[in-house]
Amino acid sequence: MPGRGGFPRYTSTMTLVASLSRRRRVFALCAATVALHVITIDWIGSRLGAQPATALKPSVATVRLQLPQQKASGTPPPDVAPDQPAAPPPPPSRKAKPLPLPQPDASAALAPSSSALSDPLAGVAQAVAAMPAPHVVPQVEPRPEPAQEPSPSVAQAEAGNQEQPGTSLEQASTRRYKVDIPPSATFDLELARTDANGVNWSGSGKMVWQTDGSTYKTSVEVGLSVLVTRVNVLELNSEGEIDDAGVAPRKFTEKRRGRSMTATHFQRNDGRITFSASERSYPLLTGAQDRATIPFQLAAIGRANVNQLGGDIDILVGDNRDAAIYRFHLVGEEEIDTKMGRLVTWRLARPPKPGTYSARLDIWLAPSLQWFPVQIRNTEANGALTTQTVSKISMNNAQAQ
Repeated sequence: MPGRGGFPRYTSTMTLVASLSRRRRVFALCAATVALHVITIDWIGSRLGAQPATALKPSVATVRLQLPQQKASGTPPPDVAPDQPAAPPPPPSRKAKPLPLPQPDASAALAPSSSALSDPLAGVAQAVAAMPAPHVVPQVEPRPEPAQEPSPSVAQAEAGNQEQPGTSLEQASTRRYKVDIPPSATFDLELARTDANGVNWSGSGKMVWQTDGSTYKTSVEVGLSVLVTRVNVLELNSEGEIDDAGVAPRKFTEKRRGRSMTATHFQRNDGRITFSASERSYPLLTGAQDRATIPFQLAAIGRANVNQLGGDIDILVGDNRDAAIYRFHLVGEEEIDTKMGRLVTWRLARPPKPGTYSARLDIWLAPSLQWFPVQIRNTEANGALTTQTVSKISMNNAQAQ
C-alpha cells in the first residue's frame, strides 16, 4: 500500500537495504582483521619455533675440530662428523726419564741394618779408623778394574733377600780376599750430624782396636754434646779371631741408650750367624763381619793388595738382628780436612739396596796411614747426614786379652 506522498514502501525498503549493507561491511572488516591476526600470529610462532632447532644443530664450521697432526705418521686425522661429538685429542707422548741412580750409603758399613740407620748415632760408632805411625805406601794409580760379576748364587741371594731374609743367603758365597791386619791403635772421633729437618748435632767418641795377630778386641763409645755435658748413646763391642780370611768375629754386642743390649753370635762350629734379638739365622760366609769390624777388614784388604779395591767388594755383615751382603765400590781419590791435617784418601761407597738397607755409606781410607778409615759418612733415605772423622790416633801396643 502506498504511503503518504505516494512513496512510503520504497523508502522503508531503501533504509533496510542500507542497514544490511553496513552490517556486511562491518562483518567483512572484522573477519579480515581476525584473519590478519591469525596469519600474523602463525607467522611469528613459526619464527619463534625455528630458533631452538638452529641452536641444537650447529653448522659444520662450528662442529668441526681440527686435531693436531701426528708427527709419527705425518697424516692429519679426519674431521669430526657434524652430528657426532668431537673426540678429545690424544695426550702427547712422553719420553721416559732415566731413573736416578741409587745413592751409596755412608754409615751402613758400620750399621748394616735399616734399624741402625734410624738412630742418629748408628753410623757414628762404627768405622772410626786407627792411624798408626805414618807408614809410607807405594803410590798406586787407582785404576778401577771391570766390575766382577757376582756368582749366580750371590745374585740370587741378594735378589731374594728383599722378600725372604734368612733363606736367601743359604746358597750364597763371598770372595776370599788377601788381608794384612792393621796394628793396634786408639782413635779419637769427632761426630757431626744434620737431621732431615736441618737441626745440627755434634758429639765425640772413642774406638779401641787391639790385636796380637791371632785374636782381636774392639770397642766403640759414642756420645752427643748436650749443653755442657756429654751423653753416651751407643756402645759397641766385638771380639774374635784372626784367620786367613781376615777379621773373624765370634761375638758382637750393641747397647743403645734406653734399650737393652743385643748380641750377635758367629757360631763357627755350626757355620751360622744367630741373634739374641731375632730368631733368624744366616750361613756364616767367608769373611763375614759385624758393624764394629767392617772398617778394619776393609783396611786389611787395602793393606794387603791395593788392586783388590779396583773391583766390587762383597762382604756379609751381621747386625743386631739381621745380616746382609754389603757391596762396596771405589769412587776415587779425594783429599779431606781433619784435625790431623789434610789427608789423601781413597773413597769407597756402598749404595742403598731396596728391601735390605736404604742408606748410603761412604768410607775414606788413608793409604799413608795404613789404610785405616779416617772418615765415614752415613746418608739416610730422608736426607739426614752423620759424619764421623778421626781427630787423633794413638798407637797401642797392648795385646788383645
